[in-house]
Amino acid sequence: MGAFVVDIYTDGSCNTKYNKGAWAAIVLVGGEKILLNGVEENTTNNRMELLAVIKSIEFIDEKYKNASLIFYTDSQYVSRIPERKEKLIINKFLTNKGTPIQNSDLVQLLISQIESHSIKFVKVKAHKNPDYNLKINYNIEVDKIARHIVREVVNKKFIN
Repeated sequence: MGAFVVDIYTDGSCNTKYNKGAWAAIVLVGGEKILLNGVEENTTNNRMELLAVIKSIEFIDEKYKNASLIFYTDSQYVSRIPERKEKLIINKFLTNKGTPIQNSDLVQLLISQIESHSIKFVKVKAHKNPDYNLKINYNIEVDKIARHIVREVVNKKFIN
């Protein structure tokens, strides 16, 4: 483990009708709560879940060194990547049919980050409160933030 622990809650949301998505992360470091978020076009929910983690790691790399990261996510897709890592690498990120797996670019990037950082994923139940293992369940908050951003982006498209 690194010199100190950073807890990070991540979530992603996507309006599949308009292919607009958003990701959000709540980073808890040294008593400070930092909100990260972003918007993407032509995306999927899984891409937003992946980007929330990837962008959080990039943020930590810019600001802090030697941190151990604990990600709290309701995404089984994301939380299982570490256990699927070896198989994905052996199969060169290809399906049984020889085509690239979905989100191959982001999965490969996340795996390279996992290999160069101290990272643990904790799978939390989606949008359930409370999780008695956690002081505060930021999963609900980060979910609301991501969904709110998507609604704003979709509504802005039709208002302008």
